[in-house]
Amino acid sequence: METQQRIKDVRRSALTLSLMSDQERNSLIDKIKDALDSNRVYLIEENKKDLLSAKEKGISDSVLHRLVFDDSKINSCISSLIAVKKLECPTGKIIAKRELDEGLILEKVTYPLGVIGMVFEARPDAMVQIISLALKSGNGIILKGGSEAFNTNRAIRKVIHEKLKSDDYILLLESHQDVDDMLKMDKDIDLIIPRGSNKFVKYCMDHTNIPVMGHADGICSIYVSDKADLALATPVIVDSKIQYPAACNAVETILVNKNIASSYLPVLKKALEDKGVKIHGDEEVRAIIDCIPASEDEYDREYLALELNIKIVNCLDDAIKHIAAHSSHHTDCIISTDQREIDTFYSSVDSADVFSNCSTRFADGFRFGLGAEVGISTGKLHARGPVGLEGLTTYKYQLSGSGQIVKDYAAGTKQFTHRELM
Repeated sequence: METQQRIKDVRRSALTLSLMSDQERNSLIDKIKDALDSNRVYLIEENKKDLLSAKEKGISDSVLHRLVFDDSKINSCISSLIAVKKLECPTGKIIAKRELDEGLILEKVTYPLGVIGMVFEARPDAMVQIISLALKSGNGIILKGGSEAFNTNRAIRKVIHEKLKSDDYILLLESHQDVDDMLKMDKDIDLIIPRGSNKFVKYCMDHTNIPVMGHADGICSIYVSDKADLALATPVIVDSKIQYPAACNAVETILVNKNIASSYLPVLKKALEDKGVKIHGDEEVRAIIDCIPASEDEYDREYLALELNIKIVNCLDDAIKHIAAHSSHHTDCIISTDQREIDTFYSSVDSADVFSNCSTRFADGFRFGLGAEVGISTGKLHARGPVGLEGLTTYKYQLSGSGQIVKDYAAGTKQFTHRELM
């Protein structure tokens, strides 16, 4: 019951936040930046407790990479906060204006969603990004981080609270029972964003009436065309895999056109293995290079490590069909110099992010210029791709009249003009 009451308190406080000016919200972001910067030693020491505990439990390397909250991660958080602060205020914007009749003006105006419930994996820096986007967009935020980051998340919340003082629009939950309580609060929470396994995302969807937005796996593919610039392809593939292999936008499958396979696969193998990447390949691939046998199931696997699949395909159409069968609709890329191929790939691949001739690691809110992101949505309703400020707003219709009544229009004594004013 206590958790439910605290969530109701967030609901009330979120209204106050939504009424703040952009300058006032930016001031809150500045205070969070100062709180992180001035409490580095404390935050890093608390993070070390989580890292030690995770290592003792045999947590995977991919989780450990995400869990680290060191000077570099704090600097990255501060850069993200500065970027979010500089963004245009997303609320109170008139995005459409129409005259229905003389003296009867309709405006479509952006507005905060209200209260967002966010459950995220063991990434303390994600907590900072989420809070900054929530504040900038005028939304109350309820957070539940991964248990592996318990001490770090609590420390971040503590230093932010001490700096902001009055901040009931930010709530940190700490138990699985709290999550279950949150999922029942459909009258007080407007959106749930889960970041975790497929199983957990489905659990949220099955146990709440609140709209759920999120993605689970990031099974990303790169197709290397026989019209590719191979000197460009290799560093793009290597970066897509090794720059941060634990990320959801790291590539997991390379599809290589059969016409270049015999000459290109040995080059690609060396470049990947020089970086410690394990290669899984089908029979055709293993006829050309020595690698680990790949079963069909592995094309649905998110490695989140220095491993990937290579498969030979006959043509662009086969690559698109493979992606349709195995993609998680996150990020997929084509390497080609043929614009017609690229255009076909863009129009045919049904993913939130579709790239050509560049690393899949660009699929990120900060890199897209969104300041930060609360996650990447692979669905199609409300928001898609990296979800930044715009994805945390809705809109309302505001109609200003001068005594008009519907009776006159129904009787035909008055006519609508429906004239666009912007």
